[in-house]
Amino acid sequence: MVPPYARLVEIRSSLPSAPHSAPRTAAFFDLDKTVIAKSSTLTFSKSFYQGGLINRRAALRTAYAQFVFLAGGADHDQMERMREYLSALCRGWDVAQVRAIVAETLHDLIDPLIYDEAASLIEEHHTAGRDVVIVSSSGAEVVEPIGELLGADRVVATRMVVGADGRFTGEIEYYAYGPTKAEAIRELAASEGYDLARCYAYSDSATDVPMLEAVGHPHAVNPGRTLRREAAARGWPVLSFDRPVRLKQRIPSLAMPARPALVAVAVGAAAATAGLVWYASRRRGTPARALSA
Repeated sequence: MVPPYARLVEIRSSLPSAPHSAPRTAAFFDLDKTVIAKSSTLTFSKSFYQGGLINRRAALRTAYAQFVFLAGGADHDQMERMREYLSALCRGWDVAQVRAIVAETLHDLIDPLIYDEAASLIEEHHTAGRDVVIVSSSGAEVVEPIGELLGADRVVATRMVVGADGRFTGEIEYYAYGPTKAEAIRELAASEGYDLARCYAYSDSATDVPMLEAVGHPHAVNPGRTLRREAAARGWPVLSFDRPVRLKQRIPSLAMPARPALVAVAVGAAAATAGLVWYASRRRGTPARALSA
């Protein structure tokens, strides 16, 4: 069985690695609402809907679950139900089409959303000689090109199974969520020689507590009520990120072009699309009862 860390995308593979005899360190970042100001998949939702990857009926059925997720109110059971539904919804999506949509819109949509504070931390960790790893439950089709845009060294993201016809089967190959994130970090540390006691981690979500407690320097970023309580009880620093910045203007060296070959698809895209369609319908005056259609 292939371990989770073997599925990581090594973005900056041309950089020399320190000898494994010397302890190395890394900074692990959640993505949505930690590095960027909103859901990464929601950012692409209009383009996905216009591309016909999801129909209006399915979008409306998914809208409520997506808004609960964005509000931070979904518990583990709700997240699991949403994951199962979205896995089925993504079945049959054409990989090449999703790849093209993300590649074409990445810079225009994501660049203005990156927190200035997160960009500074990424720069500081690289200056200190640490690897930067994005660890997100969002889909690989979004996380990988964003990771490259940010100058991250590696990415961990949810992956869907692709059939021989180039379409998604609806099965999940790897789900980067909750304790699975911590497992991936530990296996990556064993592979790369990271000293986790000297590593850093950042997240806004209580579901990432296992990831945060796996390192010696955990940080809660814009935490919800549950994570804020957990951070207070454990003495973890709490950071407030509130200044989105256009990255290519702030740090030109980090604004690298995304590689379309990195793009696939993921569960989160369907929910994100649903949220935007529902919101647009409400703006046009669509009756609320349409949600039950």
